[in-house]
Amino acid sequence: MIARLDASQVLAEVEELADLLVDTVNSGASIGFLAPLDRATAVAWWRECAAGVAAGELAVWVAHDGGRVVGTVSLAFPDKPNSRHRAELIKLMVHREGRGRGLGRTLLATAEQAAAEAGVTLLHLDTETDSSAEYLYGKTGWTRTGVIPDYAANPGGALRPTSIYYKRVGAAAPAE
Repeated sequence: MIARLDASQVLAEVEELADLLVDTVNSGASIGFLAPLDRATAVAWWRECAAGVAAGELAVWVAHDGGRVVGTVSLAFPDKPNSRHRAELIKLMVHREGRGRGLGRTLLATAEQAAAEAGVTLLHLDTETDSSAEYLYGKTGWTRTGVIPDYAANPGGALRPTSIYYKRVGAAAPAE
């Protein structure tokens, strides 16, 4: 089951969300943290996210399986008037035990649909080049615009290239 969380729900699930973040980073996903990621840092990061949700700057969806958090995805909304038509897809995470079953694709589709329903017409993201995440974006209709060399360190600390993607959604999506 996938549900959008409000700020109080993010706080209520902060421990499980932190476990997911630690698992994701410590299993090699490049999502802005270095390994080994400690739980206290992960809890603090999710608490900050709750504040972003409360302010309307962030939307968070969580996938549960048997009452356990197994995945999440978020949309970050810009605060400038000239960019309210777009959002950034951030922190698509699936617990290593839940990978390979289509959950990442389902979370991605959930965020895309919600963005379109909110009037967002353009989504963008960055991801580690040649990662499994990049494969997912390519297979789900996202367009790669380019690669930036040495953009971010992977969890092990090595600088890696990052691919930039976009996707038109809602009223701006191309007719098929």
